[in-house]
Amino acid sequence: MKKAIILLGCPESPSQTPLAVYAAYKLTGMGYQVSVASTPSAKKLVEVSDPEEHYVQNKIDIESCLDGLNQGDYDFLLGFVAKDAAVSYFVTFYHILQTKSLALVFHRDREKMEYFENTVKENTGADITSARAYHNPTPLRVRLDRALEKMEKSDKGNQENKKDKTEDS
Repeated sequence: MKKAIILLGCPESPSQTPLAVYAAYKLTGMGYQVSVASTPSAKKLVEVSDPEEHYVQNKIDIESCLDGLNQGDYDFLLGFVAKDAAVSYFVTFYHILQTKSLALVFHRDREKMEYFENTVKENTGADITSARAYHNPTPLRVRLDRALEKMEKSDKGNQENKKDKTEDS
């Protein structure tokens, strides 16, 4: 089974926790086993938001996870990027995992959001989707849906190309 990891930093933005649970739901539907690596406070919010672990069964402390992280551990990295520390975590995880990655950049301040986007862009080859979001998760959810749909279509296209090449051999 494919494995995905979602990175959650400081849960200051009210949009982050519901979007993280939503992202886990979407990724599970796409066939991923989902883990959430987060700060202790973000972990508590996820536990309260999904008490029966319908969507998030695997919760890991972000620092502990980083200590044992290796390339190939995950097939997809989704990072919630709303602070400088989140940018640093995302870039670090990206370079260790070297896997398909999406940075979900959001902030209420457009200049900070653009700074985070540019920093991720300059330091990774990850896909980036962003929206001004703080209280209302809808703009970011819409962009996340589009990014995941694009990724799913790309994955299906790649699988079909591999199948065609195998049949041609």
